[in-house]
Amino acid sequence: MVDVRVQIRHPMESGSRKDEAGELIPAWYITRFSLTAGDRLLFAAQLGPGVARDPLLHIRVDGLAAGDEVLAAWEDSRGETQSDRARVEAL
Repeated sequence: MVDVRVQIRHPMESGSRKDEAGELIPAWYITRFSLTAGDRLLFAAQLGPGVARDPLLHIRVDGLAAGDEVLAAWEDSRGETQSDRARVEAL
């Protein structure tokens, strides 16, 4: 088993908070997250406005070895996407 931890830097606004002027802050949150290795989907999730700012995801994955590359990708409610790659390290 390999522990994969991904911290996503994102404000995760729910759309229900107000700014200093009392105006609603528009919703802006991660809607989809996936973790892949090559063409193998390891994990997929739909997220929503209830997830905290800069979420930290911890996923235990079987079948990965030191040197394997994983790709974490996400999309937010504005349609913006981002991804990041990392190699599995041996401990």
